[in-house]
Amino acid sequence: MNIFKLITDASPVVQVILLILLFFSLFSWTIIIFKRNSLRKAAAQSQKFLAVFKKSRNLTEVGEAAKSFQASPQASIFQAGFKEMAYLAKASPQGGPSGASLDNLSRALTKASNAEVAKMERLMSFLATTGSVSPFIGLLGTVWGIMDSFLNINVTRSASLLSVAPGIAEALVATAVGLFAAIPAVIAYNTFIHRIKDFITDMEDFSLELLSIAERLYGTP
Repeated sequence: MNIFKLITDASPVVQVILLILLFFSLFSWTIIIFKRNSLRKAAAQSQKFLAVFKKSRNLTEVGEAAKSFQASPQASIFQAGFKEMAYLAKASPQGGPSGASLDNLSRALTKASNAEVAKMERLMSFLATTGSVSPFIGLLGTVWGIMDSFLNINVTRSASLLSVAPGIAEALVATAVGLFAAIPAVIAYNTFIHRIKDFITDMEDFSLELLSIAERLYGTP
């Protein structure tokens, strides 16, 4: 079986569908590689940043170190929280934020967390779309190709398997290519979503820890 010959011998409509599926496949693989590398980098830098955060007793030092870990979501959250704490410390007449002002800090941390989640989820919708749509696009190409094969029976005046089989084989290639595009996208989407959920849990825990530190430092008795 020569796949390339089947593709070149397919009808123009099937070939267009195959080109669409090829685009979905190539772009989804680009996203898969990009997401895999970015999530790995985020995990590695987060681990290093948290090590610095736990060892340091000075928030200013942690803020300076956070600048070196731009891929870490926890580092970004800390920078947003530290900036808000510095602003509240200047604005408060007591020299530090009150208990009510800590609500502003909580909102700043939530906003930073949401921004990091949005960044990690970027382009994930394309993987979901590829996984759900590609098989149907391939099926459309198969149905069209089979219809074309049966219509050719009127031209050849022959309903033998030898006359119909090549066209059906060409049509089935579209389904195979659709599954080839969809399966990796679905696997990658589920894997990345699971990892992103782990990141979200870690960010929530870190935000709570940072709020606790702010309450100990600035909270009113």
